[in-house]
Amino acid sequence: MYLTIKATGEHASMISHLLAKNPHNLYDRTEKGARVRLVYTSSQPQDTEAMLFVTPDPIELVKGTPDHYDITQYINDRELAVSSLFCSYIRPALGTALNGKPKADYINWVNYRFTLQMTFGPVASDLPDHVIESLFQPLGYEVQIERGEIDYSFDLKNRSTVRHIQISGQQTLQQMLRQLYILIPVLDNYKHYYINEDEIERLRRYGEGWLSTHPQHDLMIKRSLRFAPLVKEYEQQVAKESSIDALSTEISTNSIQSNKEQAQSTEQQLERINTIETETETPVVRLNELRYRAIVEQVSLLPQRKQVIDFGAGEGKLSVRLGQIEGVEKVWAVEPSMQSQLRAIDRFAKLEGRTDDVIPVITTGSLFYRDERWFDQDVIILCEVIEHINEVRLPQVIHTLFTDYRPQTLIMTTPNREYNEVYQMDADEIRHTDHRFEWTRAELEQYCTQWIQNRPYTFTISGIGDKHEQHGQPTQMVVFRRTGGQHI
Repeated sequence: MYLTIKATGEHASMISHLLAKNPHNLYDRTEKGARVRLVYTSSQPQDTEAMLFVTPDPIELVKGTPDHYDITQYINDRELAVSSLFCSYIRPALGTALNGKPKADYINWVNYRFTLQMTFGPVASDLPDHVIESLFQPLGYEVQIERGEIDYSFDLKNRSTVRHIQISGQQTLQQMLRQLYILIPVLDNYKHYYINEDEIERLRRYGEGWLSTHPQHDLMIKRSLRFAPLVKEYEQQVAKESSIDALSTEISTNSIQSNKEQAQSTEQQLERINTIETETETPVVRLNELRYRAIVEQVSLLPQRKQVIDFGAGEGKLSVRLGQIEGVEKVWAVEPSMQSQLRAIDRFAKLEGRTDDVIPVITTGSLFYRDERWFDQDVIILCEVIEHINEVRLPQVIHTLFTDYRPQTLIMTTPNREYNEVYQMDADEIRHTDHRFEWTRAELEQYCTQWIQNRPYTFTISGIGDKHEQHGQPTQMVVFRRTGGQHI
């Protein structure tokens, strides 16, 4: 994966100072398991070109992921394609230019509009060429798109989706890099990290001054934030800022009133600003937080809750809350990933000295094999776990849970596939790349009915999150209760 930055015309050589990279030195670093190199292919006063080349380690890309042992994790284009991964690699290398903070002698050049040309690729994009052009042309760039030739000996496809993109125009180096920093993940439509509220801040920071007025604004926001609640939060923040800016302008231009009248008017307008802030600052509670609250509330109502097992505990966030429930005497945080275990250990260590909290016990475990420690416990919890299990292996997991472990209460949460339409997702799209399935409400009820046949359990299903009249709620929660009969 590469990015070339070329400046031509008067003062072209000044971009080396904005990049903070000496044309006579090779920049060669290792960032997050990838080798990042920057070299100048031309360094003339009116023709300066720098090329950034990134070579990721394919093993490092999958290390620590749930399926790092699966060979299919290595069969992908992530080590080659320009994506959000590429942005994370180049940010340390081009941070000075992105932030507009060169040495003091060159600070005035940050706002200088160079004749620039940037070429990057390969880009694995599902967007047609005309949509890609519509992302860059409104920003004042000329766009050239090149595709590699395909020569198959069999009929697979006759046109590659992989492209190399070149944009050129008059722009500051900082602004052009910032625009690429947002648009590259939009093109690739891939994020190597969990999308949360931090993504909103990234859009606001690097999209300042151009994103809100772009004709393809809605497309960029949808592909950047993915989920309707985040899109809504972004829109609320933008609307709030626009309203406050408009009122502030109204206050500053109100100069024809007398001092007394103007003071009264200003006070009223400031009250209006405060009202806007109060109305728009309603905190958006993340769905994961709502899941934790629902599970904690359910466990706190159970008559038997001394021993609680949190399967797939991850970093231990839910386990910590379970240890704060009155009547809970022990919490097992069961997690197969060593990387997640280390984070959980750090989290649990912070609880030392809190006499009112039960400190969870981290342990390695998996639902794919029996562990006698979990026989006949009070509560077993699977929060967003079952959808990560291949459906062909699910029956054995269910047998282990209901026949071997036999908890008094089993609590599961899993996505409601119907709600994906509210998130404006495609019909075949799933919420996480590691999900092996996502069920509708009817499908979940059908499976639960099958699972408890000839087993002494009953179940209830409820929803978690904002309710849609047609599609229900984003998360489904099932509570299985043991009735005390004999297993068959």
